[in-house]
Amino acid sequence: MKFTRIITAAAMASAASLVHAQPAPASAADHSAHHPAANSVPQSDGEVRKIDKEQGKVTLRHGPLAHLDMPAMTMVFKVVDPKLLEGLKDGDKVKFTAEKVNGAFTVTAIQPAR
Repeated sequence: MKFTRIITAAAMASAASLVHAQPAPASAADHSAHHPAANSVPQSDGEVRKIDKEQGKVTLRHGPLAHLDMPAMTMVFKVVDPKLLEGLKDGDKVKFTAEKVNGAFTVTAIQPAR
């Protein structure tokens, strides 16, 4: 009986250590950074209509974004980092990547179109 308790206690301690050994889950935004090959979000064409650096937002006129099930429109996007907006101005043609991050449509990459 005592031997059974020792085995049971050892098994429980082993299981508990395995649970604590697992790394913390990455956020959705961080996940693709660790798996660049898995990041298949397409770049889209757009035109900057308005920039709000203080709020970290950009208004873009864009074509359909099939990966987000979104038709062509003009809309406001959050930006993952306001530094992405540096060097852009109203009227610029851009290539951008938009994803849904924490429930919000967010530009994760943007650059002037060439």
